[in-house]
Amino acid sequence: MNISIAIVEDEKNYNNALKKVIDYQDDMKVVAQFFDGNEALKKLSDISPDVVMMDIQLQDMLGIDIIEKLRKEMPKTQFIMCTSFDDDDKIFNSLKAGATGYLIKGESMDKILTSIRDVYNGGAPMSFSIARKVLHHFERKSSEVKGFDELTEREKEVLELLSQGLLYKEIADKKFISIDTVKKHVGNIYRKLHVNNKVEAINKFNHFKN
Repeated sequence: MNISIAIVEDEKNYNNALKKVIDYQDDMKVVAQFFDGNEALKKLSDISPDVVMMDIQLQDMLGIDIIEKLRKEMPKTQFIMCTSFDDDDKIFNSLKAGATGYLIKGESMDKILTSIRDVYNGGAPMSFSIARKVLHHFERKSSEVKGFDELTEREKEVLELLSQGLLYKEIADKKFISIDTVKKHVGNIYRKLHVNNKVEAINKFNHFKN
């Protein structure tokens, strides 16, 4: 059975090149081509292809927004982002929106075809540079969580009060401790969270709270 594929890409030459190579395969077929986001948004859910090759930065909208709007209507469709953007925000916003693959334009057609088959069979294909960024992101997050877990209950209380805008003296009065003790707690917080100042510490604290 052929893998049905829709291409959403406003660069016509690239769109047509993808179609040509995909249609040449025995096991896949392009069932729709879209050259702008609005058209894709209107028609994709009726077609419900197995795989959508989605450009991120279309002329009229972001491919990420299309996925977010259509994901629930197309639960069986897999979305592969195929784009020239590899910055962190776009990667993680795409993955959060529901993309299951992320390829950088310039990948070989062999890699693209393999990725379509992979995603159809339950995989999550990514360009090497993207996979490295994702891995680094989660390694960093794991390290941050570990740092927060190392805080004592009193250090967490001090950090909470700092985040509420209290001064060292006010924290000392509230917790019935000396200002020097507050400073010691704050020093420990900075060291454990790998931050250099109060703003960075509060930002990390708010991140963990959310």
